[in-house]
Amino acid sequence: MSSTDDRRFEILRAIVTDFVSTQEPIGSKALVDRHHLGVSSATVRNDMAVLEAEGLIIQPHTSSGRVPTDKGYRLFVDRIHDVKPLSKAERRAILSFLDHAVDLDDVLRRSVKLLAELTQQVAVIQYPVLSTARVRHLEVVALSPSRLLLVVITDTGRVEQRMVSLRDRLEDASLTQVRNLFGAALDGKRLDEATAAVSALTEDAPPELQRPILEIATVLIETLVERPEDRLVLGGTSNLARSAGDFALASSGMDTVLEALEEQVVVLRLLAHTRDNDAVTVQIGEETLVEDLRGTSVVSTGYGASGTVFGGVGVVGPTRMDYPGTMASVAAVARYVGEVLAGR
Repeated sequence: MSSTDDRRFEILRAIVTDFVSTQEPIGSKALVDRHHLGVSSATVRNDMAVLEAEGLIIQPHTSSGRVPTDKGYRLFVDRIHDVKPLSKAERRAILSFLDHAVDLDDVLRRSVKLLAELTQQVAVIQYPVLSTARVRHLEVVALSPSRLLLVVITDTGRVEQRMVSLRDRLEDASLTQVRNLFGAALDGKRLDEATAAVSALTEDAPPELQRPILEIATVLIETLVERPEDRLVLGGTSNLARSAGDFALASSGMDTVLEALEEQVVVLRLLAHTRDNDAVTVQIGEETLVEDLRGTSVVSTGYGASGTVFGGVGVVGPTRMDYPGTMASVAAVARYVGEVLAGR
């Protein structure tokens, strides 16, 4: 890239930084006064004219300064080579806050609360997708000789409980045998593999245990099969009120943004762009492909452990966003959510 292109990008970077901070259009004089660009005001004006011709900045009003376009934000984000890590104190605070959660629901609620506070945006996290999980433990508890409680615990921290009513009484010795058979079949298996293993048990079971095993297997398969709907947790929707001015300039107002966020399928589709927990994805304006979210940006990544993605986590806010800081916060919270869930 030529020195002229480098200088023009530095001017674009300065416009983005100042506009995010002030929410006011940025003029050439302000750029010269605030930033050490090493060129004259006339050169800055010429470069701004080129940036405007390239569609990277626009002049919202006559005789006003310039503001970045979605294309300008895109170039700015693409030139963020490294996401600045949080400080050790910030990382310790995040881990401590999440580690005090009592269960999966609490971990996810704490995650969106923390991420919303760090970014001042709307935070969203997807419940762990069952198909990516492995069975950590299956407990079969006898509530009575003919009534059982099944507890499935996955490596994502998810706990599923189901009741099974048996036609016949199951004595203690038979219960122990059934528990061992199911435990051996399921331990450490992915849920899609576990379903096949449970089905095989019904064919290979001892004759005297075939009926109770079939009854238990029927309930377990319903539990292990991927659910068509995924749940989300949102936090910080009140933060949108601070950006009411941004949405007033967009084709969609704040109310339509809130309505779009209430549609879980819309948010899940946005998080679906996240396929791993090593990269932060940024969708800006029209890139979201959601009409009601054209005035927003979505910063997201995956969370998980040992190379497995459990789900997506991210924030939604106006395109006038502190992208480096938001990307760093999303990456940090995702990392520690995965570590906390993997350690449980």
